[in-house]
Amino acid sequence: MQAANPGDPALCLSVSQESQVAPGSATCGPFAENGTFVTKLELTLHYGAPSANVQVTYTYSKSEDDSSNLSEQVNPFGVDLTMAPSAWDMRHDVVASYNYELPLARLFGRTNVLTDGWSISGTTRFTSGFPVTLYNDTDSSLLGTFGNGVNNHLLDTPDYTPGCDLQINHGPAKGPAFNAACFSVPALGTLGNAPRRFFYGPGIENTDLSLLKDFALGGAKTLQLRFETFNVFNQPQFYGPGAVDGNISSNTFGQIVRAASPRLVQLGAKLSF
Repeated sequence: MQAANPGDPALCLSVSQESQVAPGSATCGPFAENGTFVTKLELTLHYGAPSANVQVTYTYSKSEDDSSNLSEQVNPFGVDLTMAPSAWDMRHDVVASYNYELPLARLFGRTNVLTDGWSISGTTRFTSGFPVTLYNDTDSSLLGTFGNGVNNHLLDTPDYTPGCDLQINHGPAKGPAFNAACFSVPALGTLGNAPRRFFYGPGIENTDLSLLKDFALGGAKTLQLRFETFNVFNQPQFYGPGAVDGNISSNTFGQIVRAASPRLVQLGAKLSF
């Protein structure tokens, strides 16, 4: 028999108003107790000048659940036994956006179509990583929690050796993302002692820049040419809920298996009228 998992009225009320949650997050209320809610903790700094604009935002968040998606089964003896950080839990997020009008007219001492309308804009982001999700698809527990097309992973997790140095590596070019030797397949007939998620993978260090040139075409018409670079410093981006292989049944256990795109460059034009 599965344990009851009732809602918590006081907790629901604490995130029932838009002022209590992050922008865009749902609020709790009648028939919505099982939703996902993100509390508000955000700091924003803004600087503005005639030729420059900078905004820096820091967000701290925490999300926990007993299952982050349909592929994650819950413990049939107690839903709370699978409680862990959500797969998308990102604790720290710093985003800086900026725009600067290039003073070419002042630099060259003349104002014309070649010196006017130039600017640089960009976004820089630093975030902590997503949790590493641990799986054990050997059915060592003998509970019969088989994958069935919807539940694609078993309930089982690996055994973790208490006190073992995980050697968390957020620069995977130097080796594995964590010390796989800290984990083992549990004895037959037992569940692993490792929580589904309890440590984090690599985060984000990324900068996107754009060089813009505006041409006035008369009246309300303007033409903007854009030279855009994404991941301008070509920083390796090993992040995402599934970036690190946490399946002890896999031959890539502990390795980085997914990365975002390298540096991308594109040209664009926008006509406004």
